[in-house]
Amino acid sequence: MYYLAFFSNQVRQLQKKTNMKKLLVLTVIVAGLFIVSCTDNVRARHFGGNENIQLETGVRVVNVTWKDGDLWILVKKDETLKPTVYTFSEKSNWGIMQGQIVITEN
Repeated sequence: MYYLAFFSNQVRQLQKKTNMKKLLVLTVIVAGLFIVSCTDNVRARHFGGNENIQLETGVRVVNVTWKDGDLWILVKKDETLKPTVYTFSEKSNWGIMQGQIVITEN
């Protein structure tokens, strides 16, 4: 009888460990898919990432704004100015997750 109780206890503990491993693997897969599915805009805006944008030759930045989760860039054609790099940085209240977008004119 003692051996039967010992083995059933061991089986229960093994099942708990197996379930925890399955949960851990599932959590890692879901987190990985979430991170991979994020665009640079989402990462820069919500999670404090960086995004670099290269504009076409002869196009100049006029304004940049967010609309929902999308970044809108107002540009104008201007072949006369020399290329410039613009850096737009977020200043958050807590200073924890601050995003940055760098726009480079060619």
